Amino acid sequence: MNIPSNLKYTKDHEWIRVEGETAYVGITDFAQSELGEIVFVENEKEGETINAGEMFGSIEAVKTVSDLLMPVTGEILEVNAALEDKPELVNNDPYGEGWMIKISVADAAELDNLLDAEGYKAFIA
Repeated sequence: MNIPSNLKYTKDHEWIRVEGETAYVGITDFAQSELGEIVFVENEKEGETINAGEMFGSIEAVKTVSDLLMPVTGEILEVNAALEDKPELVNNDPYGEGWMIKISVADAAELDNLLDAEGYKAFIA
């Protein structure tokens, strides 16, 4: 199971990677393996501000649909358009090409409420 140490994690299996004033959000390797083959990803629109814990989209696998929840409050700057044609990128590269949204983080202090890699490993164990 791939759990990069440079990311923060939620108990809902989203990850966030902060790069300066912006951050990328996606689902974890654990989550994509539990969901199985991803067939569709739907995200909120660019320009939307969504609070931590609120839904920013949904992900559909062959057998189920799951909500995607914001790890921190932020404005969606970009959605990963590549997922429209290739949702399987989430399965193949969940921390790279399979990212879902790029956001501006409203309050960096909210990152302190998230799990680090060790905490996430313990949570899914």
